[in-house]
Amino acid sequence: MNTEERIAASETRIFKAVFPNTTNHYDTLFGGTAMQLMDEVAFITATRFARKRVVTVSSDKIDFKKPIPAGTIVELIGKVSHVGKTSMKVNVEIYTEEMYSYERERAIVGDFTFVAIDQFKKPIRIM
Repeated sequence: MNTEERIAASETRIFKAVFPNTTNHYDTLFGGTAMQLMDEVAFITATRFARKRVVTVSSDKIDFKKPIPAGTIVELIGKVSHVGKTSMKVNVEIYTEEMYSYERERAIVGDFTFVAIDQFKKPIRIM
């Protein structure tokens, strides 16, 4: 399988419902909760691409473009956007969907960098 095929095969999509216990006093999803979900999707994407142990080494600018209210469905989409020797960058987008309509909007976008590691936690080649 070549790099482009591995990138396509590793794309990860997860759906979640936003319940009141994950929202702040404005009745919107906590930013920290959104970042945790994004890191989880990015980790799954990176693992599916590399098929090796990976760890998050950084998160780049995360843009909160639209608040995510309680009572909506969110889709998180992770895609590998860059591959180096030992590291890769994963872009994650969160889309909101109204539960009772077909409206859909991109709410949050960010990038996460992962490094593949061996059993001694030392960086190793991804490919």
